[in-house]
Amino acid sequence: MTYSIVARDTNTGAIGIAVASRFFACGALVPFIGPSAAIATQAFVNPVWGSEGLRRLEAGESAQAVLDDLISRDEGASHRQAHLMDRDGRFAVHTGADCIDWAGHVAGEGFTVAGNMLEGPAVVEETARVFAKRRDLGFAERLLTAMDAGEAAGGDKRGRQAAGLRIHRGEAHPWLDLRVDDDADPLAELRRLLDVASEQYLHFYELLPTAAAFSGNPERAEIERRVAEDQAQRKAENRPSQSRATSKG
Repeated sequence: MTYSIVARDTNTGAIGIAVASRFFACGALVPFIGPSAAIATQAFVNPVWGSEGLRRLEAGESAQAVLDDLISRDEGASHRQAHLMDRDGRFAVHTGADCIDWAGHVAGEGFTVAGNMLEGPAVVEETARVFAKRRDLGFAERLLTAMDAGEAAGGDKRGRQAAGLRIHRGEAHPWLDLRVDDDADPLAELRRLLDVASEQYLHFYELLPTAAAFSGNPERAEIERRVAEDQAQRKAENRPSQSRATSKG
């Protein structure tokens, strides 16, 4: 029902998962990410693979050991698909024999791509190829550009409905967590949301508390300065806001 990419940004150490599907709210069930590990669970999805698997990966177990154990205990394992990354950056991937065609996965340097119920292998191959190639892009943009390539290669063979993008930067809470649950062109809508997030939200995030800096930077003036600089740059580049928010007064 889905194709997704699990990746680590070699420049920043950020961990991200992007997913798209003809299945409502795929971004709610597929991606699980922590400060140093990640797992995407899909096909006839078992969300416990995600929650338990992530907890064990964060505790230091290897990706392959966790995956092997999940498969051995799950009577529905042949219908499951998952790819995961452990704290050491090692990946493991499972595509069950009973996943609906086309189903499969590919691995590259620092990432894996997996999908099922797809138009064909070109979906995961193109997603992987573009992600590997576009190192010039920021991590979030790179993930979405790769997903767009997979969609252009056929995507989910049933059509389009939902997509999600989640990125963590070394914290238990996400740097970015965007979802499109029901849309005719969910990846395009996800890209719009990313642009809106860059207007204010991501500037705000940079000043939030972290595990290492419990108070963060609570100075509102710094947030306002960053947002004003961004707005000035957007105006200079003739890039109007894509936000659909409304204001009172």
